[in-house]
Amino acid sequence: MILTCPSCDTRYSVDGTKFPSQGRTVRCAKCGHSWHQAAEAPEPEPESVTESAAVPGAAAPAAAPETAVSEPSASAVPDSFSPTRAYVPASAEPTQPRVPMASRLAVAAGWVGLIVVVLLIGISAVRYRQDIAVIWPQSAGVYSSLGLKVSASGIDFREVAYKRESEDGQTVLAVSGKIVNGGPRELPVPQTVRVTLSDASNHELYHWTFKPTATVLAPGQTIPFNTRLSSPPAAARHLEVRFAKDGT
Repeated sequence: MILTCPSCDTRYSVDGTKFPSQGRTVRCAKCGHSWHQAAEAPEPEPESVTESAAVPGAAAPAAAPETAVSEPSASAVPDSFSPTRAYVPASAEPTQPRVPMASRLAVAAGWVGLIVVVLLIGISAVRYRQDIAVIWPQSAGVYSSLGLKVSASGIDFREVAYKRESEDGQTVLAVSGKIVNGGPRELPVPQTVRVTLSDASNHELYHWTFKPTATVLAPGQTIPFNTRLSSPPAAARHLEVRFAKDGT
């Protein structure tokens, strides 16, 4: 049985005996056009021949000539109608192509590599935060919001301590510490250091200033500082040391 697509005229060879008698909807494998194909008309049943009894003296009936019926050969069907290009039922759905294992492994490796790069960037940003703050001062606020202390100028205070002493019958507050250049290059030292005393509610009670003993620090260089205040406020509970900005 030969099927011809009404859209692209592509023809297909199918087994007519397996085609349903009520016909069915088929789809062209080449252009995707669907149509209802009727079944092939059944061949007529051969007529039965009843042999009559032989009559004595009667001449035997002449034998009917045998008609030769040739079966179509497989070679009569062009290659373009090969059974391998059979009709496609309309209900059939195309199968999804499977992703090769190598492609899935490549995608997974890409995600792992991205995670490693992000982790390395985060670790470097924390470890070298002081250098980054010196090069990009705006980042100091970001680090401070994360609870990481940095100095945008590259100059910072370390090991700040204070103690109360008695001198000539008066109470003296002694403050000491170190000024450090944590940057990667030589930096100037701000020349005004402000010490602030505040009460338990962080209200300022008193402040004073002093000058460091150096004007420039090499990378990693440290200088000590000491400053004293006579008769500090008795209500003082907190002490802050910082570089003054614009004389404040």
